[in-house]
Amino acid sequence: MENIETLKSQTLAAVAAAADLKALEEIRVATLGKKGSVTELMKGLAALTPEEKKEAGKGLNVLKTEIEAALDARRAALAEAELNAKLVSEKVDVTLPVRPENQGRIHPVSKIYEEVAAIFGEMGFEVAEGPDIEDQFHNFNALNTPANHPARQMQDTFYIPNPESDNFDDSYVVRTQTSAVQIRTMETKRPPIRIIAPGRTYRSDYDATHTPMFHQVEGLVIDKNITMAHLKGCLYDFVKAFFELDELPVRYRPSYFPFTEPSAEMDIGCKKTKTELKIGAGNDWLEILGCGMVHPNVLRAGGIDPDEYQGFAFGMGMDRLAMLKYGIPDLRTFFESDVRWLKHYGFVPLDTSSMTGGLSNNGGAAR
Repeated sequence: MENIETLKSQTLAAVAAAADLKALEEIRVATLGKKGSVTELMKGLAALTPEEKKEAGKGLNVLKTEIEAALDARRAALAEAELNAKLVSEKVDVTLPVRPENQGRIHPVSKIYEEVAAIFGEMGFEVAEGPDIEDQFHNFNALNTPANHPARQMQDTFYIPNPESDNFDDSYVVRTQTSAVQIRTMETKRPPIRIIAPGRTYRSDYDATHTPMFHQVEGLVIDKNITMAHLKGCLYDFVKAFFELDELPVRYRPSYFPFTEPSAEMDIGCKKTKTELKIGAGNDWLEILGCGMVHPNVLRAGGIDPDEYQGFAFGMGMDRLAMLKYGIPDLRTFFESDVRWLKHYGFVPLDTSSMTGGLSNNGGAAR
C-alpha cells in the first residue's frame, strides 16, 4: 500500500498551491472522487488482514479528514479573494458628478413628508415614530375602538398570530393608523405634548384611491385649556401653507371617530370640472382630513388625567395630499417603481422644503 504520509504531504501541498476554484476541484476529484487515490486505497482494505485493515483504515480516515479540511479552508480563501477582486474591479467612484440625464428623483411622498414636517415644525410640533407591527391595545383598545368596530374585522385589517398565545385578542396587527404613536407618546411624555406622527399604515384595500400600504400623518396636541378653536386655527394655517394659497375656504362637518369627541371632517374649497380639479375658491368642496377633540377614554389609556388636560388630534393621508397638490390621478402608480413616472412626478434631489425657502417651488416636479 502506498505510503499514506507521502500522499498526505503531496496532496496538502497541491491544495495550498491551487490558484483558483477550478484547480481545487480537480485536486478534490483526483484524491476523494470515485476513482481518486484515497478512494482506491480504501477499496484495497478488503484484501488486508483484520489487524492491517484496522491500522490502515484509521490512517486513511485521518488522511481523508485532513484533506477535506484543507480543501474547505483553501476554497474559502479563494472565494474571498475572488470576491475582493470583483469588488475592486466593479468599484464605483461615488464622488464623480452625476450626469444630468441620469439624475435621480425624489418620490412625491418623500417630498410631501418634508413639506408637512416643515409646516408643523414651524408651529412647534415634533416628529414622533412608532413600530409598524402593533399590539391591539395601542392600535385599537387604547384608541377607544370597541371589539365589534368594522375597522377590526379581518377583511379590513392584517392580523399577525402571536406565537406565544392562541387567543385571537393577543394577535398583533400591521398598524392601520399612526394614531398608535399618539398612545405611545402619551405613555412616555408628560403634557404639554405637540407631535405629528407620519409613517406607513396598512389596510386590506386596493383600487385607484386605496392601496394595501399607504402613508398617513397624525397630529396630537395636549395641554390645559385646549379648545376646538385651537384645532381649527392650526389646520387652517396648515392647509393654506401646504397648498401655498393666501386664502382657502374651509368648513367642518360633524363626523364620528372612536378616539375623538366631538369629531369633524375638514373640507377645503375647490372647483371641479370634468377634466380639472383646482384647489381654492370655487363652488365645490373636497374632504381632506378627519379631526376632533381627544376622547377622555383615550387620555386615560395614555395615562393622562382628562379632568386636568384636554387636546385635539387630526389625521390625513400623505399619498392623497400628493395626489391633490401635484395632480397625480392614480394612487397605485406610487408603488409600481416606474422610472418614467418618477422622472415625471419626482423632485430634484437636495432641494429641501422649508417655510423660509419655499415648499414645492425649489425644483418641483416636471410637468
